[in-house]
This record gives sequence, C-alpha cells and structure tokens, in this order.
Amino acid sequence: MGSGPVIILFIAMALVSIGSAIMMLRSHNAIHSALWLVLNFTAIAVLYILLNAPFIAMVQITVYAGAIMVLFLFVIMLLGAEQLQAMNAVSGSERIHQVIAGVLVALLVVSFGWVVIQGGVGSGGETAVIDASPVALGLRLFEGYVLPFEVTGILLLAAIIGVAVFTRRKKKEA
Repeated sequence: MGSGPVIILFIAMALVSIGSAIMMLRSHNAIHSALWLVLNFTAIAVLYILLNAPFIAMVQITVYAGAIMVLFLFVIMLLGAEQLQAMNAVSGSERIHQVIAGVLVALLVVSFGWVVIQGGVGSGGETAVIDASPVALGLRLFEGYVLPFEVTGILLLAAIIGVAVFTRRKKKEA
C-alpha cells in the first residue's frame, strides 16, 4: 500500500478528531459531550493504527474510550448534569449536531474498515526498528512512569470521592 492513501486516511482521521473535539466543546448536553469525546478517542486510536502502533491503539480504546468514559458518565449521572438541559423538541442546532455526528461516524467506520481490510499499515521505506511489543512497552511504563501513573490513579480516586461527598451534601440540604 502506497503512502498516498495513508496520508489521505491520516488527514481524514485528523479531521474527525478535530471535528469531534470541537463538537464536544460546543455541545450543551454533558452526555452528548462525553459521547463526542468517545468518538475523539476512537479517531485517535485509528491514528495510532496508522502509525503502526496497534497495542497503543487497543490501550487507547480500552482505557480511555472504555474505563475513563465510564467514569466520566458515572460522575455526570451522579451529579445530575444531564438534566440541566431539558429539550422536548429537537432544535435546529441539535439537528446540525446530529448530521455532523453522522458524517464523522460514517467517515470513522469507513476508514477503520479500510485499515482492517488492508491488513494494517506498514511503510516500505527505511525506518528505525523500535521494539513496540507489549513486554517492552510494559517495562518502559513500569520502570520510568510508575509515579505519574500512581498519582493519576490517586487523583481520579480523590475526584470520585469528592463528587460523592458533594452530592450527599446537596441531597441533605434539599
């Protein structure tokens, strides 16, 4: 496979990623914003596949689009943030969001299917050999990045506990 289609697919996924990030920021509904973020994470995973890093792509899907988004949705539901905007009818701006979402999702699905059908992306040019096996990545992560990993876990745990405490106080006051 030549580099021309790879560049086109890379640009398409970059546009999906940027478009979904913009839509995430512009959405007035917290649940819709979280779903736009899932699309963004998925587009970034396709970019990792294009960069010949399938392990990182699967970690991106599993950790970010899976676990972190479940945490975000849990906090959104716990706070009741999805109830801030009660709309009975679909407005014009929401219809535009739906159309843009449909186009971006279709582009993502077609691009991902194309990568899978082509059997991955490998460049035929001269590149440096990098050990990207799960064992090498695991050793690299746990040797040099244990402290940031643990600090992030503690920060997320503190955020969940804080949300639970604030929600209980609101319920007692009401």
